[in-house]
Amino acid sequence: MYYCNPINIPYRYQYVKKDDRAVIYREAADPSLVVFHGKYYMFPSMTKGYLVSEDMVNWQVKKLQGLPVYDYAPDVRVMGEYLYFSASRRDANCDFYRTKDPESGVFEKIEGTFDFWDPNLFVDDDGRVYFYWGCSSVEPIYGVELDPKTMKQIGQPMALFDNHKNDYGYERVGEDHNEQKRRDMAFEQMLIQGLSAQLGKNPSEVADVYELIELLPEERRLFMERLLGPTPNMEGAWMTKYQGKYYLQYAAAGTEYNIYPDGVYEADHPLGPFTLAKNNPYSYSPGGFMPGAGHGSTMQDLKNNWWHTATMRISCNHEFERRLGLWPAGFDRDGELFCNQRYGDWPILLDENKEQDPWREPDWMLLSYGKQVKASSQKEAEKSAANVVDENCQTWWKALDEDSQPWIMVDLGKAMDIHAIQLNFMDDHKEVDMPQERMEKENPEELTERIKGNRYIEDELEPINYLLEGSEDGKKWETLADKKQVTTSLPHDFFVWEQGIMYRFIRVTVVSQPHEPSACMAGIRIFGLGDGQAPAPVTDVTAERISGTDMNLAWKGSAVGYEILWGHEKDKLYHSYRVFGDKEKTIRALVSQMSQYYVRIDAFNENGITHGKCLPVKNKM
Repeated sequence: MYYCNPINIPYRYQYVKKDDRAVIYREAADPSLVVFHGKYYMFPSMTKGYLVSEDMVNWQVKKLQGLPVYDYAPDVRVMGEYLYFSASRRDANCDFYRTKDPESGVFEKIEGTFDFWDPNLFVDDDGRVYFYWGCSSVEPIYGVELDPKTMKQIGQPMALFDNHKNDYGYERVGEDHNEQKRRDMAFEQMLIQGLSAQLGKNPSEVADVYELIELLPEERRLFMERLLGPTPNMEGAWMTKYQGKYYLQYAAAGTEYNIYPDGVYEADHPLGPFTLAKNNPYSYSPGGFMPGAGHGSTMQDLKNNWWHTATMRISCNHEFERRLGLWPAGFDRDGELFCNQRYGDWPILLDENKEQDPWREPDWMLLSYGKQVKASSQKEAEKSAANVVDENCQTWWKALDEDSQPWIMVDLGKAMDIHAIQLNFMDDHKEVDMPQERMEKENPEELTERIKGNRYIEDELEPINYLLEGSEDGKKWETLADKKQVTTSLPHDFFVWEQGIMYRFIRVTVVSQPHEPSACMAGIRIFGLGDGQAPAPVTDVTAERISGTDMNLAWKGSAVGYEILWGHEKDKLYHSYRVFGDKEKTIRALVSQMSQYYVRIDAFNENGITHGKCLPVKNKM
C-alpha cells in the first residue's frame, strides 16, 4: 500500500473570530499516534475527534464527546489497559481522561491539579509515570513524575532545557531560519491596551507596542522583548525510550514557517540531565510541495517499524492552517534517532506485512513539475493554472466565480506511465460570518470562556465533488475517479495504480468545493515512471560553513530538482532539503558545537535519482 503526505483525511474547518467577522480554514496538527488493542489511534489538534486505522494508510475519523476538543495538542498514551488523554489549557487545571475503548465514546475523568500546554505522558518500563509540557518563548520544557493512580505531581516540576537559538541554528524562527518573525497584531493590540493602563498612557496615542515596552523596568522589558522578538517557542514534547536511553523530542522555530522541526535530547533518566543528541534536527522537511515536520510523536508499529508523525504547514488563510505528515524513522547502530524525509511528500510504500526499509527511495518519480497546464478560466494572474504544477502549496489556481463548469488539465507532453495522483484542493476565503446558530449547540464541556464565541470547528463537512479523467490525445477521455456525488471532503485526495496507466493528459472537472463559489486547487501532482535517462550527477559542488550554524552550497547540474543531504558523519546524511531549479542554497540549521558536517547533492528528474558524491563541508569561519 502507498500513501502520500499530507495524509489523506477530511481535515475539518475552523472559524476564528476576527473583529466582527471570522477567518475560516482547515486544520489538523500536533498529532499523537499510538498502538492500542491492535489498531492505530491518532489524536490531532482541532479535529473534534480522532483517527483510527488498521494499516496507517486508510483512516476513519471518529468524533469525541465530552472531552476538551477545543484544547490544542491532545496527548494520548497507553498505560496498562487504558488509553489516557489530556490536552492544553492555561486558564484552568487540565484534567486527564482514560478509556478502555476509545470507540465506545466512554471516558473516565481524572480531576486535574495543575495547568499545562503541549502535554506528553510517558510510562516507563518499571511502571513509573512521567509528564512533560511546555509551549513558550520565555519558559523551558518542564518534566515531573506523576502518581499513576491520582495523576498528581510527585515532587516539583523540573526545567529540563530551554532554547539555544544562537548555537542550534534549527531553533531559529522565520522562513529558512531568517529570524524574521511574523507579528501578531491582534496580540500586540491587546498588549497595548494592558500596558497603557499600567503606565497611564492613552492607548489610542500608541502607534507601536515597543513604545510602551521601552518604558518598563529592565526585567519586564527583557521579558517582553523575548516574548515578541525572534525567540522560538519551545514546545511539543514527546518521550521515546530505546535500549535504556530516553529521547525527549521537542519542536521549535514556529509552526507557520517552512522549517518547523523536531529536535531531540538524550538522557539516562526520564528527568535528565539531558544532552543534545548528535543528530539534530531529528525531524526536518523545509522543502518540497508542503514543508514542515515539527510537533509530533514517534512510535513503533505492529511489525516493529518506527514512524514519526508531525505537523506540515500551509499557513495562507491563517498561520494555523496545517496538515499531518507521517514518515519512516528509526535508530541507527549507535542509537541515534533519525527520521527519513527525503522525498517526504512523494508516495511512500507502507508494507504492513514485513519490516520497512526506512531509507527506501521512491518507487515513482514526479512527472508533473513545470508541465503545461490549461484551465477553463482563471481569476487573476497570481492564481493561474500553472500554479498546480509548481510544487508549492502556497500558490494555487482559482477559476472565475461565474465559471459554472471549471476544469483544469495537465499536459505531460507525451503518454507516460502513471502510478499515482494527488489532488490538492485549496481554500481561498474572504472573511465570513461566525455561524452563531451552530455555535449555540456546542457542548459546553468542550469549551472554555476563552473559546466561547471566538472559535468554532465544523461538525459536518461539505463534500468536494469532482471528476478525474485521463486521455492519450486530449479528445477521448476515460474516467479515473468519479467523485461528482460523493459525500467525502478530502482536500488531499490520493489515487494509486500499482500496475500503471498510460496517459498524456490528466483533467480535473470540479463540481463543488466547501465555502467556494468555484474551483480552487494548489496541486495536481502526478507520479510515475519516465522512459528516459536519470539526470547526470551534479558537478562543481562547493560547501562552505560560514558560521557555526550556517553553510553555503552551490553546484552545477541540469536536473528537474535536487535533494540536498547533510549530516555529521559520511554515512549519516539524515537531513534533507528539496529544491527545484535552484543551484545554490544556504542551510541555516547546523549546530555550532558539531565540528564537521558532510553533504551530498542528489539530482532527480522524471526518470530517476542520481546520487552525488559525499563531501566534507569546508569551514570558512
